[in-house]
Amino acid sequence: MNHPKRMARIEVAKQAMNFSAAHFTIFNKTDREDLHGHNFQVSCVITAPIDDTGIMFDYSIIKQRIRQLCDELDEKTILPENSPYLSLQIEGGYTVARFNEEKMLFLPRDVLTLPIANTTVEEFSQYFLNRLVEDDGFISRGIESITVTVASSPGQNGSADWSLS
Repeated sequence: MNHPKRMARIEVAKQAMNFSAAHFTIFNKTDREDLHGHNFQVSCVITAPIDDTGIMFDYSIIKQRIRQLCDELDEKTILPENSPYLSLQIEGGYTVARFNEEKMLFLPRDVLTLPIANTTVEEFSQYFLNRLVEDDGFISRGIESITVTVASSPGQNGSADWSLS
């Protein structure tokens, strides 16, 4: 007798899945926030089939991968590579960010540039999601959908979704 595929959804939201980073949101070609920081929290909801043993898979893999990604961003000033209003160059040993006639100098060891348009929770959630989805070992586990959420404070977060369909 064929049984329908049993599906489940798990949420992984561990305190250790976090990163501290400085950033500023760019609102338009002339307005941006002042440089400031947050302790960002990352969580993930995954939908996948349950096997005959009653589990999806060993989801410690998810926790390890998200912690690894958080570690890459931790204690950095994050700048967006794809902003239409911010330009980035290396000059005289500094990472130079130019915005609306401002020139901001950063030590390269303190900066991480990401392929995002802005340093918002929406873009951070998409960045984490893309990094998870491009990991073949992760997606090959039968995952049908993923939602990644990045929060900058309680009640302020952004989420990005992926699904097979």
